[in-house]
Formats: sequence, C-alpha cells, structure tokens
Amino acid sequence: MPIDKSHFILFVRDQAASAAFYRQVLRAEPTLDVPGMTAFELGPRCVLGLMPESGISRILSGAVDPTEAGHQPRSELYLEVPDPSAWQARAAGAGGRALGPPADRDWGHLVAYCRDLDGHLLAFAKPLDAPRVPPR
Repeated sequence: MPIDKSHFILFVRDQAASAAFYRQVLRAEPTLDVPGMTAFELGPRCVLGLMPESGISRILSGAVDPTEAGHQPRSELYLEVPDPSAWQARAAGAGGRALGPPADRDWGHLVAYCRDLDGHLLAFAKPLDAPRVPPR
C-alpha cells in the first residue's frame, strides 16, 4: 500500500520560536502557520510539522505528555543536503547547538549533527561519493 504523503511532527515548547528557527534553517516559508501547527514542505510528499507540546496532550486527552521526556532527543530528523557544514552552521546561527564537526560515517555519509531549540536531534548529511563543497 503506497503512502500518499508523510508528515513528521515535532512537539515544541514555543511554536513561534521554533517556526522562526526552521524558517532560517530550511530557508523556506511554512505552507501552514496557524495556532497549533506550523508546517514546512520538505519535499513533494514530505512535511515537517511543529506542534506545541500542549497541543498533542490536549488532542489525546492527556494520554501523552511530551514534557516528561525532559527535552532529551528520542529521534532525529535526518536530512540529505548538498553542504552539511553550511546547514549545521545555519542551524547554530539560528539558535541551535552544533554537536561537533561534520564527520564521515561508516554508513557512507558525511554527517553534521546539531540540536534545535527544543533539543530535537538534526542530522545534515550527504553521500560520501557526492562532490565535496569547497571550503569557504
């Protein structure tokens, strides 16, 4: 059964601050920005959503509380991009935290990690056989 579109939702403390962060990192405007959800198209059938922590708790009648995780990452958003270093630097400049320099990984990618404003883990990657971007 094919999937028509994928939505990846991050629960955030401050929707407006997180939307501003992702506007800068993705260099894109949201396709939806209403109280309770900001959404960015990552590709033709892939969406990144930002939902306030209180929103999912309300939707599920308190069955989940994202604040209990203590803002420790429990997943990562892995984005293949042409220049992982530049993306990591942009994320750090927007208020994220770089987690070391980009490094070649044994699965065949150069990967630069950072955390967003809520501690979500972001990985900016490109295949090692892709052309290297010259240093600036």
